[in-house]
Amino acid sequence: MKRMAIALAALAALAAGCDYGTTGARPVGAIRSPSSASSPSAPSSPSSTPAPTPTRSELPARFRGTVSPLPSALAAEMRGGTWHVGCPVPLSALSLLTLRYWGFDGKVHEGSMVVNTRVAHGVVTVFKRLFDARFPIKVLHLATPYRGPQDDNPYDKRDYTVGFNCRPVLTAHGEGRSFSQHAFGLAIDINPMQNPYVAADGFVKNVYARRYKDRSLHGQGIIRPGDVVVRAFAAIGWKWGGYWISAKDYMHFSLTGR
Repeated sequence: MKRMAIALAALAALAAGCDYGTTGARPVGAIRSPSSASSPSAPSSPSSTPAPTPTRSELPARFRGTVSPLPSALAAEMRGGTWHVGCPVPLSALSLLTLRYWGFDGKVHEGSMVVNTRVAHGVVTVFKRLFDARFPIKVLHLATPYRGPQDDNPYDKRDYTVGFNCRPVLTAHGEGRSFSQHAFGLAIDINPMQNPYVAADGFVKNVYARRYKDRSLHGQGIIRPGDVVVRAFAAIGWKWGGYWISAKDYMHFSLTGR
């Protein structure tokens, strides 16, 4: 994770890629500490002292989204983790997004995700619509490596909104035989705790997400038919797993509908 943080901080410093935000704003890495922006410099007068880099809780209430090539250090970190030999897309087909979003705490945060380059700009427009609607996201985070069924932990409390992850299809009852659409960089899961995968028999694997099987519950980050999240993804041609016929994957959006 240290190397990943360095990679994202370096990316922000280079200001590479396409910027969908306010002119003059500076990208801030998803897992970059506020102190990482400081460096030794010659003494200056108080009038020329630059303002401190905003922390995630101090970010302005304006959307910012960037699309950049994967930095080499992040690509190296992903090898053998979220990407490995045999994955259906090469690392060169992926892009890094840095996006501002509203958190469950009512503050603006900034996080990162990896998606297929051919859908990257469309995904940024989705998150702009979610930001403008103040739809809350618990944590926007790079995916963690999947190394087998043991990683599909029913007691996992992480509530990460993620994109690319080279892994098989996962159901409430185990692994599937084919690659997930996440392995192509063509799927995103939003607030998985509040929007669980519900098997055709009604089973929800994650014990902390089981209460959200009841879709009449009110709370932050819940996705509902026809809401701003569903409409935003539909506008770029993506489909929602909450509309599946038997099993329901309420967190899941994908280009293919799978």
